[in-house]
Amino acid sequence: MKPDDQLEDQQQLARIQEAAVRAIQEGGGFGVFPTPVDDIIEAAKHIVITDQEIDDRFLAKATKKVGGALKKALSKVLGVLDVTARTMHLDKTVHAAKLPFLKLHELGHGLLPWQRDVYALTADCKQTLDPEINDLFERETNAFASEVLFQVDTFTNEAADHAFSIKTPMKLSKKYGASVYSTIRRYVRTNARSCAVVVLEPPEFVPGHGFKAKLRRVVVSQAFEAEFGQLQWPGIFTPDDALGKIVPIGGRRMSRPQHVVLSDANGTRHECVAEAFDSKHQVFILICPQAALTKKVVLVNA
Repeated sequence: MKPDDQLEDQQQLARIQEAAVRAIQEGGGFGVFPTPVDDIIEAAKHIVITDQEIDDRFLAKATKKVGGALKKALSKVLGVLDVTARTMHLDKTVHAAKLPFLKLHELGHGLLPWQRDVYALTADCKQTLDPEINDLFERETNAFASEVLFQVDTFTNEAADHAFSIKTPMKLSKKYGASVYSTIRRYVRTNARSCAVVVLEPPEFVPGHGFKAKLRRVVVSQAFEAEFGQLQWPGIFTPDDALGKIVPIGGRRMSRPQHVVLSDANGTRHECVAEAFDSKHQVFILICPQAALTKKVVLVNA
């Protein structure tokens, strides 16, 4: 299972949130939807260029120009930030839906002071933007991008006013201008309830045996981790599994809420409700203990 990019150092996360709040405020972003990414970038005095192809020739020229340390990408480069010139170059092939997060990720490299002073040029790719990345700087800028895109606590507070359902982050993703994937992860990670989302790779159909779907990652809320501990999830899900049978198939995109039982680290069984959504890129199975659904949740801002 691939790890999630949530920062475990709460002091460091607080520093990133401070930078995010400042960026949003200066860009007039709080309460504006979708989150005005371009206004925030402009207020931070950064420039965005999106009409170039970022290849080896471009990188060689850019590196020579800055004459400083380059933070290299791991694969095909999607974005480059010239830290001194405050200019981000985004590859022209990047899909429009992925641009907001990529732009904010690059902005994080430029606004987080402990990063800005290390590299003259940063290069990012699909791997550095993925939650599985282990590089601390990339995890920090991913966190910064998420904090800005979801306007820190704004999304979490709004989501809490809706019924607990996978439809809630799906709906709010459009409002905030974020991908469904990042919104569902944010929904679970910041939720006051005990809940989890199991993310599967697209199902591979096996003739005569239904399908199999590989586990991609599991994201849990703090309350879920406290209640269940470190659960061992299967690496492969099939129609014969309690959760696998919830995966929508036959052209369906969603499955209705269904009852399942999960056992915690001590072997105690918990009645839960699970529902699924197939985005065609991943399958999301949202799980919540029945007791948490009937419990009133009160959000307290720190």
